[in-house]
This record gives sequence, C-alpha cells and structure tokens, in this order.
Amino acid sequence: MEYFKKMKGTTKSPPAVNLSEIILSWIGAFLGISSVAFLHYRLFEPMDLAMIIGSFGASAVLIYGAIRSPLAQPRNLIGGHVISALVGVASYQLFGDILWVASAFAVATAIAAMHATKTLHPPGGATALIAVIGSDQIHALGYLYVLIPVGSGAAIMLAVALLVNNIPKNRRYPEFWV
Repeated sequence: MEYFKKMKGTTKSPPAVNLSEIILSWIGAFLGISSVAFLHYRLFEPMDLAMIIGSFGASAVLIYGAIRSPLAQPRNLIGGHVISALVGVASYQLFGDILWVASAFAVATAIAAMHATKTLHPPGGATALIAVIGSDQIHALGYLYVLIPVGSGAAIMLAVALLVNNIPKNRRYPEFWV
C-alpha cells in the first residue's frame, strides 16, 4: 500500500507562465525549428542528407520553454544529443538484425552514458532510438548522423536559443555552460 501512496505526488502543479513567456517560447521554437528545417528542405534533402529529426521537437520544448531546467542547458543539449547519436549508431551496427534489442540497448545505454557524462537531455533518448528505427536514409549516414543532422542541428538550435532567450531583461539563458 505504501508503494502506491508514493504515486500521489507531493507537490502541486507549477504555476502557469505569463503571456510574454508563452510568446517568447513560441518565437524561439519557431525560429529554431524553422532554421534547421529550412536547411533540411532547401540544402540537405537534394543531397539525400537529413538535417532535421523528431527529437529536436522535444529539445525545442526544453531550450525555448523550460530554459532554467538543468536538462535544457547547452552542455546537456549538445552533449546529450551527440552522445546519444553515437550510442544509437553503434547499437544499430551491433544489433541491427534484431531491432527490438537494438532499440532497447540504444535508449538504455544513451541514458547511462548521459548520466555518466552529466549531459542528461531527455530528447537524447529519442535521438538514439531514431538512429536505430530511422529510415534507410538515416542508416546510410552511419556515424555521419552524429554530425549531420544531430550535432549541427543542435548547435543551430542553441544559437537561436542564445539569441531569443536573452532578449527580455528578465530572461537569461543559459544558467551554466559546463
């Protein structure tokens, strides 16, 4: 019974954010994702390269909407994605014949690696998983996946976060770098 009581939680829901925070989060997410998507559809797609992946959507929530979270800081954004991409590609290469094993191994190992390196970034789990379950186009990238789309896309989104999140005087990003 005590076990189930823990599931009730201990605190109330956080307060709502004000309209200016909502607008800035929207602007940051729009500019960050559109920058990466523009490069994908205008530059990389004709070369049969990917530039945008689904986990960037989750990163946008953190780096534009939850900017004070430790999980949204530059070290976590870049490190979490890059480490997870490395783990994901290695997992696919090791266990790609058994996708359910490769998928589980990629996500679990990415979490462990991010913990060990103090770069925990939840979208990194999706980045590792995409390396395993992604399209043939993603698989064909091999370890290039770590640089394009993952590293470069995360760096572009970080640059936008630095610019947009520091526009108002009452908002600051990042909280820390390393």
